[in-house]
Amino acid sequence: MKKRGFRKIFIDSNLEDDVKEIIKTVETQGDSALIEFTKKFDNVNLNAGNIKISDKEILNAYKKVHKKDVNALKQLKKRIEKIEQHKLKHMKYTIKESGLTISHTIRPIESVGCYIPGGEAVYPSTVLMTVTPAKVAGIPRIVVCSPPTDQGEIDPLILVATSICGVDEVYRVGGAQAIAALAYGTESIRPVVKIVGPGNRFVTSAKIIVSKDVAIDIPAGPSEIVILADETANSKFIALDLISQSEHASDNTSGLVTTSRELATKVIQEIETRVPRLERGEIVTKALSKNGFIFIYDNMDKAISFVNSFAPEHLEIITHKPLEITKKITSAGIIFIGNYTPVTAGDYCIGTNHVIPTSGFAQTYSELSIFDYVKRINVVNCSKERLFKMKNLAETLATREKLPNHSAAIEGRFRDV
Repeated sequence: MKKRGFRKIFIDSNLEDDVKEIIKTVETQGDSALIEFTKKFDNVNLNAGNIKISDKEILNAYKKVHKKDVNALKQLKKRIEKIEQHKLKHMKYTIKESGLTISHTIRPIESVGCYIPGGEAVYPSTVLMTVTPAKVAGIPRIVVCSPPTDQGEIDPLILVATSICGVDEVYRVGGAQAIAALAYGTESIRPVVKIVGPGNRFVTSAKIIVSKDVAIDIPAGPSEIVILADETANSKFIALDLISQSEHASDNTSGLVTTSRELATKVIQEIETRVPRLERGEIVTKALSKNGFIFIYDNMDKAISFVNSFAPEHLEIITHKPLEITKKITSAGIIFIGNYTPVTAGDYCIGTNHVIPTSGFAQTYSELSIFDYVKRINVVNCSKERLFKMKNLAETLATREKLPNHSAAIEGRFRDV
């Protein structure tokens, strides 16, 4: 497998070829391809009549979940809405000068497809993270695709989450084939103009491939955490957080970057003590063995330099003066400061979005937000008098760029015919 610096590139040429073949088949064969691939990859028999989740199935899902879980989803949704509405408010502004008004306004995109991962875990929170900003933005058509369980169902709490958030269409299709259906459409699934949401390397590869034809959000693959700590940090807390992010899947990355050899030793001891007793311990063990790391640096500047080059999805800073270190971080999907701001809080109760760039893409991308669901448009109104005052500036630049008719478009407005 190729490497980019310290990182492994998890989309290789063989996988990309396989994904391209899946996309091509869905594009040409439509629903029949979705049925074929769902049988092949998920061992579930679909037919054209049950690709889409019915309203009755969603209503029945409420009977299968606890009221406490539903209330928790509603509370998290409110937290996300509060943050996204604040962002929306500050996206709209007007600049007024003498004879000139520039208004910055927004319009929602026409439709969005939200991918919700499946597998051994269940992610109703990802429904909230992908759909809530879309609703705040005012997108008229929101679609969800999620892979079915081996019983052919979607987890009831995911269906309840789609109902709470006001999703328009839900389909029991996952993997690269779902991304292809959202991009190009089938008999059952109309295409969307943008695809968002995290997924495994097949899903991420498919999103990148179809991005030539349909917009995507960010490359969000297997989860990552890096903890930057010094000798003041609590080794127990660090071990808990490294373990928690490793239980998603065996291809997750968890790392400690520290200036304290003593802390590193204590963290290893904590992990070794806890892992044998864990639920999902096998997944945690595989993830930490395959993609876990501890780097010890002789000074904090070197440690910070590594973090910026690695550009982790989640970064925790647990040091003596974390705010000073935060100012030096240039590349991270999200930063959690101190002993009592774990990644888990960001996942479930703070309201910040947990769909975040992975694989080093935090060097150029940001977390999913309302910015991904709207188009920004400037509306400009200029008076005759103000245009006259500015025409020499326009004429100078148009002449320099050898575009005389651009200059004439303004000059002609003030010259008698």
